[in-house]
Amino acid sequence: MTRFAFDPPATACLPITGSDDMFPVRRIYCIGKNYVAHIHEMNADERDPPVIFMKPADALVPGGGTIPYPVFTENLHYEGELVVALKSGGYDIAEADAESHIFGYAVGLDMTRRDHQAAALAKGLPWEVTKAFDQSAPVGPITRVEDVGHVTDAGIRLSVNGETRQDANINLMIWNTKEIIARLSQQHRLTAGDIIMTGTPAGVGAVVTGDVIDLGVDGLAPLHVAIGARAA
Repeated sequence: MTRFAFDPPATACLPITGSDDMFPVRRIYCIGKNYVAHIHEMNADERDPPVIFMKPADALVPGGGTIPYPVFTENLHYEGELVVALKSGGYDIAEADAESHIFGYAVGLDMTRRDHQAAALAKGLPWEVTKAFDQSAPVGPITRVEDVGHVTDAGIRLSVNGETRQDANINLMIWNTKEIIARLSQQHRLTAGDIIMTGTPAGVGAVVTGDVIDLGVDGLAPLHVAIGARAA
């Protein structure tokens, strides 16, 4: 039996709609620059391929709730996204087979320290400081494929304090879900427990302590997140 020097951290996991089971999360893959309007909003070149980056699994905030305003930023942004949860994987998955590896779908927020992103991009530095901080990945309950089908044409909407900020359709993604899985599997061995945040449409913006974010994708369980006081 393996002995640890101290108690290992708990497994990151997400609730599953209609089930008492939890979905254990291994990795969080993220796709940037995947909607043309958001690329224009960020003054980037739509001819560039979407960016692939990661967040640590312990950045998850399962089911939403209140998150603290993070340290080391004065410009915290929301990015509402469709999340894909995998039940299996492998290397070099063909697009035609990609959907067979999907367990279900959820909605999630890619919280971003925007004031550090511009500097990282300009200097070619890693994105961890802007994307991979504590509680930077609130994700709602997963809805199984058996209950919702494959989400390829659905509205995605985000509001802050009741005011709509993002309103688009999943079918506007530059890379669709099948293409994302196929491309990721060229670089990483995907496995059960991986989740993929598929990118955000236009309308990203800043939030402050006291703001309330509501995110939904048609057919999926919604996500409600409040911004609390600055983390101590």
